[in-house]
Amino acid sequence: MKIYNSMTGKKEEFVPIDGNNVKMYACGVTVYDLSHIGHARQAIVYAMIADYLRFRGYNVKYVRNYTDVDDKIIKRANDLGKNALDFSKEQIAETEKDMADLHITDADIKTKASEYIDEIIKFVQTLIEKGSAYSTPNGDVYYKVRKFDEYGKLSHRNVDDLLNGVRVELEESKEDPLDFALWKSAKPGEVYWESPWGKGRPGWHIECSVMALNTLGETIDIHGGGRDLVFPHHENEIAQSEAFTGKPFAKYWSHCGLIKINGEKMSKSLGNSLTIRDALKMYNYEVLKYVMFSKHYASDVDILDKDYQLAESHMYYFYNTIIKIKEFINLYNGNKDGEKVQDDISDQIREKFIEVMDDDFNTSAAIAQLHVDFKYINNLIKFANKSNRQQIANTLASILDEIREVFSVLGFFKQEPEKFVQEMREKYLNKIGLEANYITDEINRRAAAKKEKNFELADKIRADLDSKGIILNDTVNGTTWDIKELY
Repeated sequence: MKIYNSMTGKKEEFVPIDGNNVKMYACGVTVYDLSHIGHARQAIVYAMIADYLRFRGYNVKYVRNYTDVDDKIIKRANDLGKNALDFSKEQIAETEKDMADLHITDADIKTKASEYIDEIIKFVQTLIEKGSAYSTPNGDVYYKVRKFDEYGKLSHRNVDDLLNGVRVELEESKEDPLDFALWKSAKPGEVYWESPWGKGRPGWHIECSVMALNTLGETIDIHGGGRDLVFPHHENEIAQSEAFTGKPFAKYWSHCGLIKINGEKMSKSLGNSLTIRDALKMYNYEVLKYVMFSKHYASDVDILDKDYQLAESHMYYFYNTIIKIKEFINLYNGNKDGEKVQDDISDQIREKFIEVMDDDFNTSAAIAQLHVDFKYINNLIKFANKSNRQQIANTLASILDEIREVFSVLGFFKQEPEKFVQEMREKYLNKIGLEANYITDEINRRAAAKKEKNFELADKIRADLDSKGIILNDTVNGTTWDIKELY
């Protein structure tokens, strides 16, 4: 298995520090507002990585944090006339609901910065004692960036160049403009804790270092987060953590790409910041996952409106095929342990999935393989005959079992197929302004016309339905219908 390491800029063989045990930390949400699909992508990606590592037999301890003490949180809480910590609790509950609705595997431990204040204070004190940090007369504590010789090794930036083109914190009491806050003195109206330096609260960067240390130990296997966190957040985490322990903070640094909406960076000011909640009102959670996984996790994604519709049509196709598989298995008493047809597809589903996922969790390649598998399935059903129906039914039973288990790693095929298909049909019928009863009545009227040899009327009914977005399929068992936009 190979993982791209942002530190080295290349794919590396994945070898955990402690045998079969994997310690993984991912930076979570700063809860000053409802979570958006950028947060969803990051949460989906790192839950997938944890799930895949477990699928491959590793013992994973996955920690994901909440930043519940932060400038934005304090400002929003003050604007609403609320206590900042009470506001954070409310927002965490909302985020938890959104993540549950996305059906994301929970982290093993979900930390909150406010629950580690004592540990943060001790951490900061140690950095001061080691000469890596200093306090100021007004009660702030800063990290000495130039004290850490390897500063910039993750973002590949030179310290001397950082003053040019990079915004730095400008406070009079700082010894160096590059130094960053470990502890911030409390301003009027802000939440605070007592400390050796007076009333204050943690800086943002220190929180993750302390939570990772106290839940996973001095060196972790994988540290993940959005690409926007490489500098300064992760760079600062490395500096303060390695100054504290004298050991590497993380062996592999993994960064998830960012999201654009229709070609523009997602932001509230542009009005295109799509919340998870609003996205789930419009799209099924597996459709959202399909969109996310159709691109490699490390790539930036420009999500176009048409991508969701394309994902809906693909998931609709998959679930429709699963319904056909189940019907065929039931009709011919398929048994996954029975005699199967000889082929090069069904026995390699797991093997090919592992092959592409072992290459830095290549979900887009896994989805491409899924399309190959389903095309093969439909051909099996299409060309079944009296001599091989039983073997095909057995093969389909085996394939369905394997696909459900393997692709559960991506969160696919966990819903009732009939329910998924029905809901998707209802959505698209509503979109084109038709009702299922109307279509059924038209099909019956067409059947009657054909029976009376009124083929002109029968053709007109088909053409009218087609113009409204409905396609008809005449089979030996009667006429079925579907929605053109889903094909």
